[in-house]
Amino acid sequence: MKTIRRYIYGEVLRSVGFVTLAFLALFFFFDFVDQFGDVRRGAEAGYSMAYALLYVTLQIPGHLYELLPITVLIGTIYVMARLAESSEFTILRTSGLGPQRALATLLSLGVGFVMLTFVFGDYVAPAANRAAQQLQARFLGDITIGRTGAWMKDRQAQQNYSVNVGSLGSDGGMAQIRIFEFDNADGRLRSTTQAAKGHFTDGTGWQLQDVVRRVYDASQPDAPVLKVEKLPEWRWPTTITLDMVGAALLSPDRMQTLDLYQYITHLQTNGQNAQRYEIEFWRKVFYPLSCLVMMVLALPFAYLHFRSGNIAGYVFGGVLIGISFFLLNNVFGFIGNLRNWEPWVAAALPGILYSLLSLGAFSWLVLRR
Repeated sequence: MKTIRRYIYGEVLRSVGFVTLAFLALFFFFDFVDQFGDVRRGAEAGYSMAYALLYVTLQIPGHLYELLPITVLIGTIYVMARLAESSEFTILRTSGLGPQRALATLLSLGVGFVMLTFVFGDYVAPAANRAAQQLQARFLGDITIGRTGAWMKDRQAQQNYSVNVGSLGSDGGMAQIRIFEFDNADGRLRSTTQAAKGHFTDGTGWQLQDVVRRVYDASQPDAPVLKVEKLPEWRWPTTITLDMVGAALLSPDRMQTLDLYQYITHLQTNGQNAQRYEIEFWRKVFYPLSCLVMMVLALPFAYLHFRSGNIAGYVFGGVLIGISFFLLNNVFGFIGNLRNWEPWVAAALPGILYSLLSLGAFSWLVLRR
């Protein structure tokens, strides 16, 4: 069985590697063409073709994370169908490769793809995406989500704060900062703070520059007093970190699982809606496991009867199945957010549906025929 296992593993790894490289090359080409406009726009700032190539290269880990379940399915379907067409799989069956053993062989290889998907999705892709965003911010302007910026809350012992950050620079600094302080007791506005720039200190506060503070003294309701201060620097104690600001300004699917969990906890502590981020958290948990689902879905193709030259149609069917899984995974995330579904249900439902489909196909084609 070791020889059979090594043979199947080698064929699947070569096929999956080839399909993955083909898809990555296609995405690399599209991303590079899309950079032509940014090169023209940032030519005066020094954004050249070399930096565009670097930016596109940094996008590869994110594409690899998204494509791995699809390429695993397509590559494994191709190998199983080719083995069936050449009657090699029939020979392997007579050598003792029963359905359960074949399934266990593919699942053990699928565990390796699960680990690879997790590593790229949780470590390599977030770091590469952060570097890509900082590269573009260096030449094309700071990271922002529009004119309104990103809004956050920070609930402390005596005060509540509503914070707006206009943009995030390539060096991790912030710009166009506004802080609104409210009293916990009666909800009155106590002060407003505007700062042109700011940066994170040791994790316990922000150091702001060019600060204008307006403090409202309502100790005498009949004659409230407004005090205006202009300060070169001012330190604001807060637990809002760089990762939290980055999460508010960037897409949550580019974050690490632990950072995403900490940001969800921060939102819930401050009474904010975390539905979108909870769905994305559970998607990052379940998405690597979809490689196992794709392995099970590909196994029945080894038990089909092929005519000469008919293998291309089944591989094309595998491409459609992979694309449909990718689309359904995104659609259920949006529907779950709109319909306020349980986050783990919205994230796990596509995988559950395809698991049932794959097990049904395996039962019908392998065990009953």
